[in-house]
Amino acid sequence: MLSPYRVLDLTDERGLLCGQMLADLGADVIQIEPPGGSSARSLGPFYHDEPDPEQSLYWWAYARNKRGLTCDLDSAAGRDLFLRLLDSADFVIDSALPGVMSERGLDYDALSARRPEVIHASITPFGQDGPKAHYADSDLILMAAGGPLILQGEPGREPVRLSLPQAYHHAASDAAGAALIALWERRASGRGQHIDVSVQQSVTAAALSALLTVPVGDEEAVRTSGGAQFRNISFRYIWQARDGYVTMLVLFGSSLGPFTERLVDWIYEEGGCDDSIHEKDWIAYTELLLTGQEPPEEYARVLDAIARFTRSKTIAELVDAAGERKLVIAPIATIPDVAGMEQFQSRDFWRELPHPRADEPLRYPGPFVRFSEDGMQPGRRAPLLGEHNEEIYGEELGVTRSELDQLHAEGAI
Repeated sequence: MLSPYRVLDLTDERGLLCGQMLADLGADVIQIEPPGGSSARSLGPFYHDEPDPEQSLYWWAYARNKRGLTCDLDSAAGRDLFLRLLDSADFVIDSALPGVMSERGLDYDALSARRPEVIHASITPFGQDGPKAHYADSDLILMAAGGPLILQGEPGREPVRLSLPQAYHHAASDAAGAALIALWERRASGRGQHIDVSVQQSVTAAALSALLTVPVGDEEAVRTSGGAQFRNISFRYIWQARDGYVTMLVLFGSSLGPFTERLVDWIYEEGGCDDSIHEKDWIAYTELLLTGQEPPEEYARVLDAIARFTRSKTIAELVDAAGERKLVIAPIATIPDVAGMEQFQSRDFWRELPHPRADEPLRYPGPFVRFSEDGMQPGRRAPLLGEHNEEIYGEELGVTRSELDQLHAEGAI
């Protein structure tokens, strides 16, 4: 779909996903690293637990479907090579801190002066300007500054960060979407534009408006640890099964109460609750809780009965019953569950790609969507450091072998 377009990707671990998404859609994405390699290569885990820049599983995952170059943008020779590449590029992506691209003479004003149609996406912690533009950042800082951290963890306790950094992934995916919007606009105007992506703003948007509850007069959003909170009522979404966990709705009212009623019918049939629980009015139950007609202690007893019941069933038993009894239950999959999922197998989702550092082909995710025409990229493993220097500099830019050797000796590539 994007096969006519070229992307110069200058990002490190803070933005690799953006270029990967465009590469998945067929763009020719050239990952440009400093001569010593991207800092993303130092991130583990590592293949066979052996720390090595060429064996970072993080790099293998997020640099896939790209070609790779080395280029020192802080040297005159490196910048000259980059500008020659720019002449055939449609997009430039960077995750440099504010001001760095300007210091190099490679900000949007400079790039567009040479190539007016170029679309330049910059991913920074707090955006290019403003009082926090130059603040230090980390995933923890950005998730806190954007708001989602306040929702993560158990009620009444400190917030808990996610084990896998997420903030920059939100911003990178927003940058990819914005780049495509800019491409569409370019069809009318013939000109590119600068996309200024603030990670803080991206993660704030990802909080699903929970941060706006107080300004609009509603109850403040609080941590609920796998559930939801409505005034003084806590709702659980995650339930333990005998062999794992499921997500299950136990909610009330005219639209969702019937699902809870059918669930309690099943529990009652198997002796898992008494008559008083079985006969409750699940349609009006929220109102009963809010007005105090149903004491909190009784609601806790209801939840305990449901929890005992789900712990007595396997995930398969609960999911099968969901289909038979019209309940809202879905399995919470582990990584091995996802890897072995029949649905992915039936859609030929996985791709086996050889890697010179791996003992056997690596299994990669395939295209994230199917199109009836103009299919997506079949897949390319992550590049080795400078793997395509000769192919792109030599064959496409016409740099001779001796010139490449000289550039390498000078540290420009």
